Amino acid sequence: MPEVPGVFPLDEYPIHQIPAPIEWVGSSDRNFYDRSYWNAHDRTGDIMLITGIGYYPNLGTKDAFLLVRRGDEQTALHFGDRLDGDRLNQHCGNYRIEVIEPLKTSRLIVEETEGISLDITWRGLFPAIPEQRHIMRTGGHRATLDAQRFAQVGSWEGSLTIDGQEYDITPDIWRGTRDRSWGIRPVGESEPAGAPGQPPFEGMWWLYVPIAFDDFAMIVIIQEEPDGHRILNDCHRVWPDGRTEQLGWPLITTNYRPGTRTPLTGTMSFRTPDGTDVLVELASLLPLAIHVGGGYGGDSDWAHGQWRGEGWSERVTYDMTDPQIIGRVPFGLTDSVGRAVWREGDKPPLEGWGLYEHGVIGVHRPSGFHDWLTNAP
Repeated sequence: MPEVPGVFPLDEYPIHQIPAPIEWVGSSDRNFYDRSYWNAHDRTGDIMLITGIGYYPNLGTKDAFLLVRRGDEQTALHFGDRLDGDRLNQHCGNYRIEVIEPLKTSRLIVEETEGISLDITWRGLFPAIPEQRHIMRTGGHRATLDAQRFAQVGSWEGSLTIDGQEYDITPDIWRGTRDRSWGIRPVGESEPAGAPGQPPFEGMWWLYVPIAFDDFAMIVIIQEEPDGHRILNDCHRVWPDGRTEQLGWPLITTNYRPGTRTPLTGTMSFRTPDGTDVLVELASLLPLAIHVGGGYGGDSDWAHGQWRGEGWSERVTYDMTDPQIIGRVPFGLTDSVGRAVWREGDKPPLEGWGLYEHGVIGVHRPSGFHDWLTNAP
């Protein structure tokens, strides 16, 4: 049957949140988005990938990407197309996601595109949990980011092929994390600046660490302003039966790679609700700059939501030792193959694996970054 504007396939289901068809989102803000994010690695520090698909109802676009780091090289696939009404079939060009069992099992597929193909199945190791609503405002007024997410840690199984080299992805080795987020954040082409004299964006400090241990998961998300004021602090331990345990207000240390803002190691100090002290030691085995080919904030080549035409795709490869690329890295977030050691009271230490995402963009005085250009000694 042909589609009629205002009547949407999902309107068959009792899932409405506002008095309007599901196709019409609750906000008219052009920056409304609905996206998934996934990462995967084999714990060695030899390879890491991130990938995702996004829908932008008020821009009429959708897109997807795959970004792989191996050694000193990052390789990106980008897909873009016109928005369609088949939201239960998430796809964009050769990229698609099949939700096999919601919140538990999904399959990600990239049909062969310029020498790259992917077919991997995700299985959640622990329940997905909602994160604290995330809001940022420009000059104390307009919300430039107002988003909700859920997060989960899991394992992968399947295969990845790049230029004839095949990676056998097995669940006993490969770990990853994922999130689903929706709301408002800058997407698509840049907006007009508006009246002059608006307060400039001075900077932000960000930490996101979802880790899978054998018996539980840890999901930590923290954001601070340039003076160290914490505007987001959402830290939990997640048990297999769905129980969550708040981990309070952690103290963080970060050791950066010399001459960069890329983390090398770090620590997080928690106190559990029963008063037990916990120290988590973090290590970055391989950093992947998500704004160099991944489309996230600060990516000068491609941004989520941009219109590039129907059925559009491209492959881009970056030499991460190129001085021009090195100069871009401090202006965005880095996703790293994350190894963690959990030390709780007198118990034996536990090893975990997942994501170590960190970034200091612009000014963060407590870290010693007093301008946009200073790097760690």
